[in-house]
Amino acid sequence: MFPSLFRSMSGPGDMSRRKLIAVAGAAAAVSAAPFPAAAASRPANAPGTPGTAPVPPGAKGPVIPGSGYLLQEIGDRLFCVTDGLYQALFLTTSEGVVVVDAPPTIGTNMKRAIASVTGAPVTHAVYSHHHADHIGAMSLFPKARRYAQREVAELLRQTPDPNRPLPDVSFEKHLTLKAGDDVIQLDYHGPNHAPGNIHIHLPAQRVLMLVDVVFPGWVPFAYLAESQNIAGYLQAPAQALRYDFETFVGGHLTRLGSREDIVLHQQYTTDLMTQAAAAISTFDVNQVYGEVDPTNPWAVFNAYLSGVATQTAEAVTPDWVDRLGGADVYTWSNAYAAVESLRIDHGDLGPFGIRP
Repeated sequence: MFPSLFRSMSGPGDMSRRKLIAVAGAAAAVSAAPFPAAAASRPANAPGTPGTAPVPPGAKGPVIPGSGYLLQEIGDRLFCVTDGLYQALFLTTSEGVVVVDAPPTIGTNMKRAIASVTGAPVTHAVYSHHHADHIGAMSLFPKARRYAQREVAELLRQTPDPNRPLPDVSFEKHLTLKAGDDVIQLDYHGPNHAPGNIHIHLPAQRVLMLVDVVFPGWVPFAYLAESQNIAGYLQAPAQALRYDFETFVGGHLTRLGSREDIVLHQQYTTDLMTQAAAAISTFDVNQVYGEVDPTNPWAVFNAYLSGVATQTAEAVTPDWVDRLGGADVYTWSNAYAAVESLRIDHGDLGPFGIRP
């Protein structure tokens, strides 16, 4: 997908390449300070820069009522509850209510939203993944039977939290959850944002939920959504598009999504990875000389990686700042994550490749 993924540096750049390796490895003869972390050399999306671009119209969602939450029926007996930052689902069935995630910021409003629709108890609870910001209010439903991918169960055992009770049922790859006549398909295609993060498909309602991967109308959260497996994160949207759905629920932010939002996300991340690969190949390492402390190899790496991320962000941001919300805020950190993934996952090491 990215033509320069495995391109190595050669020719005139080799001298700079050897110099940089010598500095990083032996802490020998050159200088440091976070790459002119100097604001003048960074784009508006670099950390610490005040002010943000206007939010594009496509990123804006419905107004959240004074109650603090918005309740939307997005399919037959399927409801989305949002506070404008987080999203959760519940499905009313003949057997009871099925809850999918319980973000703490929504908190008890989740129970209020359910009570406004039905008096039935919550009998099933699905964990999208183990992160507390999405399931940290699941303790509000103590009588529900809880479902999660096996990795989620293991991670929750490692970090005991009374607000995230251990699942009652765990699965490896696929689980068809049946509640009355209703079906929810839970599928694990491998790690992406986090181990155990699943695709949640409601075929009758034509709704797909995949949390913390695609943020409809917005660029990903910092460092490609702080994903633990960037390669898996980049593959997850294509996996999502193989499902039959109309409405997409990403867990964030301001609005629900569609298939088109996933495609737009793919275009952004493809642009990001392509420009990151180009920056790894073309970044002039000489510009970090005179900026690094000869006794601090971490400063050398910081200078180099910050510079490549800056070059990437400067190439990407102008094309996206009017199309996706937060492009000016998080493209620099997303570029940094892209650069590191290309280096350590794909072997596009730039000046840190095999010594000639």
